[in-house]
Formats: sequence, C-alpha cells, structure tokens
Amino acid sequence: MSESFEQDQTKAPAFEDAMDQLDQIVKQLEENDVPLEKAIGLFQEGMALSKICHDKLESVEKKMDQLLTPDGETRPFSVQGDDE
Repeated sequence: MSESFEQDQTKAPAFEDAMDQLDQIVKQLEENDVPLEKAIGLFQEGMALSKICHDKLESVEKKMDQLLTPDGETRPFSVQGDDE
C-alpha cells in the first residue's frame, strides 16, 4: 500500500471494499511464506484498513444513536445540509 493511501482518507474505500481488502491481507499473511519486509507492509496496510472500517462503523453508530430516543422510539434524523 502506498503512503498516499494512508494520508488521503478522502479517497478511502467503501466499508465493504475495505473489509474485502483486509480479508485478502489476512489470507496472505496466514500463508507464512511472505518475506518479512512485505509482511510488514501488509500489516501496515491492514492496520490502516482496520482504522477505516472502525471509523465508518463508529460513524454509523453515532447516526443510529441520533435516530433513537432513550425510550426506544424513533425520531426524525436530519442529514447535515438538510437545513438549506
């Protein structure tokens, strides 16, 4: 993975794509025949993808919290920019 991917989160892959990439990295690392330098690079890429997935899940969780009231009732949810 290139350093620009880690630095440019605006072009982050969709959650499903990031999970697929992470799955492929895990499979490569589990093969045990990956040279050390490549394994380190794959590990770093996997950690970056893991953070992307975590951040996306956290964002969805916050949106869900906004949708539900403490008593379990739903309430309208407005997306930023709906006020315009």
